[in-house]
Amino acid sequence: MEAMTNTIKGWIENPVKFARSHGVTLSPVSDVANPDEQTHILIVEGFLLYNYTPLLDVFNKCYYITIPYEECKRRRSTRQYTVPDPPGLFDGHVWPMYLKHRRAMEECSLHIDYLDGLKHKEEIYNQVYEDIQNNLLNRL
Repeated sequence: MEAMTNTIKGWIENPVKFARSHGVTLSPVSDVANPDEQTHILIVEGFLLYNYTPLLDVFNKCYYITIPYEECKRRRSTRQYTVPDPPGLFDGHVWPMYLKHRRAMEECSLHIDYLDGLKHKEEIYNQVYEDIQNNLLNRL
């Protein structure tokens, strides 16, 4: 997590330089003359991000996809792991740890938008995309 934090902070310091040094192709330069006025978006993904204190101050927008126990267990059971889950792992460890970390996340100071993981991926994408667009427009 410390390496991720350093990577994110490197991006925040200079998104253009960071992208180029990591082989990321940038969109064509906009009409904005001052590079400091350009808008750059970094998406950071991971289910424990909101439990890692050094990262909490760098997030502008937070989303968390939720699904109920039954659906989570069903999805987990359809995954193919090199070493299969031993019997009882989901109920004895995976789900209790999820609940523990989710409670801790809910107690942090971030405003988190919860998304319904039972919706289709396209619906979730469109919801987040629209929300980000609205946030950017409100900053103008």
